[in-house]
Amino acid sequence: MLHFFRTLFASCLGTLLALVAILLIGIAIAASFASEGNTPPELTPNTILRLTFNESIPELTNNAELDPFQSIKGDDLLGLHEIVATIENAKNDSRIKGIFLDMEMPSFSGYATVKSLRDALVSFKKSGKFIIAHSKFYMQSDYYLASVADKVYANPVGIFEVRGMVAEVPFYKNLLDKLGVKMQIYYAGKFKGATEPYRLTQLSTENKFQYRELLNDFYTSFLKDVATSRKLSTSQVADIVGNYKADSPENAKIHGLVDEVIYRQDVMDIFRKKLGFKENEKIPFVSLAGYHKANAPSKNYSADDKIAVIYAEGTIADGKNTPGNIGDLSYIKDIEKISGDERVKAVVLRVNSPGGSALASENIWYALKKLKKTGKPLVVSMGNYAASGGYYIACLADSILAEENTVTGSIGVFRIIPSVGGLLEDKVGVTFDTVKTGKYSQGLNVFFDIGEDEGRIMQKQVELMYETFLKRVSDGRKLSRNAVDAIAQGRVWSGLDAIPIGLVDKIGNLQDAIKVAAKMSKSTDYRITEYPQVKNSVEQLIEDFMNPNDTETAIKLMSAEFPTWRPYLQDLHELRSAKGIQARMLSRVPVH
Repeated sequence: MLHFFRTLFASCLGTLLALVAILLIGIAIAASFASEGNTPPELTPNTILRLTFNESIPELTNNAELDPFQSIKGDDLLGLHEIVATIENAKNDSRIKGIFLDMEMPSFSGYATVKSLRDALVSFKKSGKFIIAHSKFYMQSDYYLASVADKVYANPVGIFEVRGMVAEVPFYKNLLDKLGVKMQIYYAGKFKGATEPYRLTQLSTENKFQYRELLNDFYTSFLKDVATSRKLSTSQVADIVGNYKADSPENAKIHGLVDEVIYRQDVMDIFRKKLGFKENEKIPFVSLAGYHKANAPSKNYSADDKIAVIYAEGTIADGKNTPGNIGDLSYIKDIEKISGDERVKAVVLRVNSPGGSALASENIWYALKKLKKTGKPLVVSMGNYAASGGYYIACLADSILAEENTVTGSIGVFRIIPSVGGLLEDKVGVTFDTVKTGKYSQGLNVFFDIGEDEGRIMQKQVELMYETFLKRVSDGRKLSRNAVDAIAQGRVWSGLDAIPIGLVDKIGNLQDAIKVAAKMSKSTDYRITEYPQVKNSVEQLIEDFMNPNDTETAIKLMSAEFPTWRPYLQDLHELRSAKGIQARMLSRVPVH
């Protein structure tokens, strides 16, 4: 009888869970249809485009882990280049009178992304239309974007945190030592800082040096652009920011970084005055997503020629794609499809990746090598990162363009194998023993330390992979092996600094790279086709629900509460699941 009730209870519970699943999926599908059925917002002659940028921006629309609530609503997460094209459309749309940068709680993924948005806004201003910015909280990167506005306003009791740049790196060695976890690390490249958090307690001299050089390049660009927009000298901005003189909205106004210290309601009155509206008259704002839906950038589907743009963003991994990651199997399939398409005349690889699996990087590199044999020009465009494995897949291109603030290079490899034997014995009381047929029969095992002889083999394997990496760069960039080794060693470079050393050809954005590819292929009338194909928000929601990943869910929840922790949480998760030798950066140089 007891067994019967247990079975009955289990059956009821299973049925209940199934009903809940069907209900949630039904809601999502209904929301999707509702969203698709909604007519785009009607634009009046005095519309203001409202930009918030309160979420991290992917390169390709929806190519990210989406907020489940956003997915249920059926909202797409616009990619960087779709946003830039949409702002360009607004520039030439007579119904759009200006832009409101409503900087409540912005979230950016890197300075190259912010620079691209800023350049789009600079272009918008050339139309003679206004840009007005207001925020309660100005942090470094969002002030950099807001400074382009004709007028920058701040809340009287808000926060103004613009005091220079810093790179922060967490170190786990003391924690691991206390737990009894031994990290067995093998690496090639004295600047390969990815392993330092697990073997040191602070930045090495080499790592501090490269981060300082990188920050100086980023900071110089920041000072120059802010000075130009605010009609100040670079030295003035350096003094204000470096000495934290603008430590409040009022002091930011005194020193010229802000125009007025006013409330958001006052900004609404300014808009009404600009538009000739009466007091309390409703201002016709349109969101970025709404304007995109109403006036999406047009595509030339009549053109026979195509230029394929492959977005390689996220960590490079073995296997199939997941949102915001680069699975070698999926990318090889796409590259082979592009190779066989006679209408594709050229290929642009947009790289925004800190690297990942060395093996997966090699597999993608080989697929691109075969693509080049078809005669199609290959041009690389770099985003926030094209480092380590990200540079590996880029190095054979016919031309490489980077943003000023791209982090690139990091030509080096490593392997980490944890040993938890000490933890289990000291904390839990569990020990292991073996019987084996030979010295190396056991292989890699987290319960035992690696012996000296096997450690030498591991180091040799890492060094051989490093030599392979050097050869790929040497062949692709037409540099000698020793010349590459001198600028490699795991060191990161800014896009600007990468030009004189031969890693990058010139500064430019994705549109510049497309123009270079079109010129190389002698294509004048062409359309863009994008890869990979990304699921829409509702499809991603259903897939997440049907294939739950507890770790990913935990990272999403933690990131929602503590967004600055996400890079570190993601790194730890990826390192735990990483296989083989890695060509990657960890912590993605968290500059703020």
